[in-house]
Amino acid sequence: MTGRRIVSISLPRLAIESWLSRAAKRGDDWPETVPLALSVPGTHGPVIHAVNRAAEEAGARIGARAVDSRAICPALRIEQAEPEQDAARLARLAFWARRWGPWSTPDGDDGILIDTTGTAHLFGGEAAMLARIQAHFARAGLTAKLALAPTRGTAWALARFGPERAICTDPLPALAPLPVAGLRLSDETQLLLRRLGLKTIGDLAAIPRLSLMRRFARAGAQDNPLIRLDQALGRAAEPLGAPEPAPEFAAEARLAEPVVDPSDWLPELLERLCAQLAAADRGCRRLCLSVFRIDGERRDIRVSMAAPTREAAHLLRLFDGRSERLDPGYGFDLIRLAAEAVEPLTAAQPGLDGAAPSGLALARLVDRLAARFGPTAISRPLPHESHIPERAEIPGPPLAAIPAPPARADRPIRLLSPAEEIRVLYVIPEGPPAQFIWRRQTLRVARHAGPERIAPEWWRDRPGTRLRDYFRIEDDTGLRLWIYREGLIHDGRGGAPRWFLHGIFA
Repeated sequence: MTGRRIVSISLPRLAIESWLSRAAKRGDDWPETVPLALSVPGTHGPVIHAVNRAAEEAGARIGARAVDSRAICPALRIEQAEPEQDAARLARLAFWARRWGPWSTPDGDDGILIDTTGTAHLFGGEAAMLARIQAHFARAGLTAKLALAPTRGTAWALARFGPERAICTDPLPALAPLPVAGLRLSDETQLLLRRLGLKTIGDLAAIPRLSLMRRFARAGAQDNPLIRLDQALGRAAEPLGAPEPAPEFAAEARLAEPVVDPSDWLPELLERLCAQLAAADRGCRRLCLSVFRIDGERRDIRVSMAAPTREAAHLLRLFDGRSERLDPGYGFDLIRLAAEAVEPLTAAQPGLDGAAPSGLALARLVDRLAARFGPTAISRPLPHESHIPERAEIPGPPLAAIPAPPARADRPIRLLSPAEEIRVLYVIPEGPPAQFIWRRQTLRVARHAGPERIAPEWWRDRPGTRLRDYFRIEDDTGLRLWIYREGLIHDGRGGAPRWFLHGIFA
């Protein structure tokens, strides 16, 4: 039981403190002496969702109706709560809290869970780690109460009903004096237990299990005190599900003072990360540089590679100029570099002349271009099942090992996207235009071949889409073009046919 260590962080004033922080950024200053409450819609009108200390001292209570609270405190200012923004900030804080452990997740609307198994020695022990966590949250403007225990249930109960920064190794003695509300039970079950005279967890644990099983046999976890008690004592498993898995390969730099630019630490972090990858015969396809700000925010920069690699010098070039886009805020004190996409990569034997393996130079060029112009700037056309010319290929990875579609002599290599409309001057009956204007040039058709009719894809195109008749033409200067007529006269799908230039032959 003592092997696993869970930190539970309670943020009882998250809603009001987050709202005040957002108000300060908007330029609204709320003195601490002004009673302030946040409301949410209720069954019989708005109800109080959060209060500041002045409102709490004036008698406003969470869950009470707003009109009743204003009657008790006429000076109370009531504003609309923002639960969506509070939930988004809590999720960001949960990621930010991974500086103390590889697994973290939001816990309800006002809590965070961190699995710190095996990490406390990095911070000077468990007591020093809890003090540091609380100090970091205070510096971010948040009131935090936390506890550490072998199970999630015990940590949750101690963080909300136990002493300050409680550290527990044996759950039952620590839980015994706490109220039954520490078992995360529903309000109805708590009321029932109090009516039965079971006010503390110790009272509940002393009751014979058979009696409780008869009463709560079919109840769910929130209504079954036996399930919650077993989870808190470690008798029943309660997994900690993090939003995303911890990175397998990562390197961190913990800074004594906040900084605003991570560039000076990148070379060392890359060397350490590439050493981990080399030891496991792995290469990375995507890197994530994360900086953890002191105000509880996290900022990420991601770079992708066309081929797996673990060469630190090449990876360092991909971050050139990228750190300037970070918003450091008041600075950050933790930098993490993680390999998010990893593939097997064995050591490559260079040639007798010392040259790099074939294709490596192209992959590095693609990486640098993608880092500078964006991941979608470089692509390779891949064949796609469609008889519509512009749909016959789709963009794919630049180094995709997929054969190109067989070339057709009657199709141009270069297609215009989108096709450009041409102004027809004279038209040959059932044939191409004898003369037309394209890009302010008047072109006279000398020779032509066609038409090739292509019907719409009825399973994809909207109703009323017109068919196309394609022609291969050559003007009197030798320019060979691919044009089409969209629609037919009296086809019932529009007015007169329109003409477009779709491709240019080499």
